[in-house]
Amino acid sequence: MTVRTRIAPSPTGDPHVGTAYIALFNLCFARLHGGQFVLRIEDTDRQRSTAESENMILDSLRWLGLDWDEGPDVGGPHGPYRQSERGAIYAQHAERLLESGHAFKCYRTSEELDALREERRAAGLHLALKPRDLALDPDEQRKREAGGYPYVIRMQVPSEGVCVVQDMLRGEIEVDWAQVDAQILMKSDGMPTYHLANVVDDHLMGITHVLRGEEWINSAPKHQLLYEYFGWPMPQLCHMPLLRNPDKSKLSKRKNPTSINYYRRMGFLPQAVTNYLGRMGWSMPDEREKFTLEEMMAHFDLQRVSLGGPVFELDKLSWLNGVYIREDLDDAALLQALREWAFNEAYVGQILPQIRPRITTLSEAMPLAGHFFAGLPEISEKSFDGVTLERDTLVALLQFLVWRLETIPRWEKEELLDQVKLLAGHFELKMKAFLAPVFIAVTGSAHSTSVLDAMTILGSDVTRARLRHAIEVLGGVSKKQAKRLEKQYREL
Repeated sequence: MTVRTRIAPSPTGDPHVGTAYIALFNLCFARLHGGQFVLRIEDTDRQRSTAESENMILDSLRWLGLDWDEGPDVGGPHGPYRQSERGAIYAQHAERLLESGHAFKCYRTSEELDALREERRAAGLHLALKPRDLALDPDEQRKREAGGYPYVIRMQVPSEGVCVVQDMLRGEIEVDWAQVDAQILMKSDGMPTYHLANVVDDHLMGITHVLRGEEWINSAPKHQLLYEYFGWPMPQLCHMPLLRNPDKSKLSKRKNPTSINYYRRMGFLPQAVTNYLGRMGWSMPDEREKFTLEEMMAHFDLQRVSLGGPVFELDKLSWLNGVYIREDLDDAALLQALREWAFNEAYVGQILPQIRPRITTLSEAMPLAGHFFAGLPEISEKSFDGVTLERDTLVALLQFLVWRLETIPRWEKEELLDQVKLLAGHFELKMKAFLAPVFIAVTGSAHSTSVLDAMTILGSDVTRARLRHAIEVLGGVSKKQAKRLEKQYREL
């Protein structure tokens, strides 16, 4: 048997370090066994999936040295490797489940589903909806079918008993079937959900081992059941521990930069980031902290993975990155790394039009453009003394801007301007007054190049990280404040 593993990211945002972490372990496992590593794009979320996000994912993984044998860009014998291009395949398999009685058409409306869940909640029952809960009166079922009402295809699931799932790291995992709902397999728009597409693709692409995050443990019974329904052998499962913030909470962009692009733009070396991700819950036989990707692949042993949630600490990554710079880069290599990072024609060429109209001597260039080549600005609460807004309003303004910027599909100046106009109107501020604190948060100064141009050039990851940094400098947002702000934000 040829070992085949895969990574299946969703192109709905910035490339996440968690994706790289799982990709790294799948790659190492495949290479250890002389196998193949596949990259598949799970883009069935048509509203949020973008080509830009897909390109960023591919580029960031390659930057880290995590190359794949088959994928949407390199091809392979099991394509297409984008789920959006495999619709007919999923429809055929959904029909197969309907014909065998392992799935059913559900005509329930969203209002009816909400009412069913509320009834179960009031009765103190599990919220998982079973086929019998979803069944309509036979006459009503025939009426909706004849009327061409929209429907979804759901899978049949047991109502009682225990499902036992074998895990390579955890042994037997037991999940009560009472907690497993009649999962939607095909949405009303004809697109598959993750659960159907994941199982069908893994089988047809010959995936033998699935290493994924532990958040998928509760979905494993559904997947195991689908393999049984189709009569297919199931890949071996391994649920990796999730990356954690220092406070042990799940790694999230609200507490830690999570985009690979952020670390790239901040000047981290790809080999240092890959090395650090390899240390997340795993260790070399000799316990050394610094090792190459090739060394990790050569010594990889899945049983050396610790189930304790690995903590992603920026200070530790920074320390390791410094070790790489001092030990692995001579002057020529360091100069080349600096050129590739920011001192290259493509990047500097975006900055020159911003500073040329503002300088009288070349020596003025760096003070004016320094924020384009820096990490988080060195600002304090006093930096905002000149902003004539109350602190709570100031924090709300910055927080709302972060949330709005997380939703935009394309990072372009016109789109950024639209969001600023929207929020300025909400806060009843003129554009100049609204942008005053944003200016300080993003550039570190009240006097610099155009802040919207700076945000465009710096990119989404660095811009949002600087805005979040400013919020923390201003005292941060408590849980109570966050709930209040989220309620106000939803009213936008």
